[in-house]
Amino acid sequence: MKIDGKRAVISANQNKVFQFMSDFNNYEKLMPEQIVNWQSDKDTCSFTIKGMADLKLKFARKEASTLLELVPEGKTPVKFSLLINLEPDTLNEQKTVVNVHVDADLNPMLAMIAKRPFENLANTISEELHKVFEKK
Repeated sequence: MKIDGKRAVISANQNKVFQFMSDFNNYEKLMPEQIVNWQSDKDTCSFTIKGMADLKLKFARKEASTLLELVPEGKTPVKFSLLINLEPDTLNEQKTVVNVHVDADLNPMLAMIAKRPFENLANTISEELHKVFEKK
């Protein structure tokens, strides 16, 4: 199952957004309200999705200023990756276009259940990231 979140234009250059997104300590303010018990360091985070599961994430890939891939660490109920693509705004290089994608390996029944929470996660990250950089 592939989910494309809403595209967001961030009021900061690509390197600044990449640096922010390269540290899990910055992710707590980007999460949906269903995320509780947040703990993080620079390279990993763990949290609980209310009423569902405990998860731990790590960076699987960081491609300088363009891509971050987050994957579950340890035993998880769902195998997925969260891809965050960053590209310069073609009209203003001091802005960055962010696209958040979820790629989950789910059977059709689980896909029906998980689709909305994954969409919410992808969209919330984009929306909250936009808000963080509008305040700066």
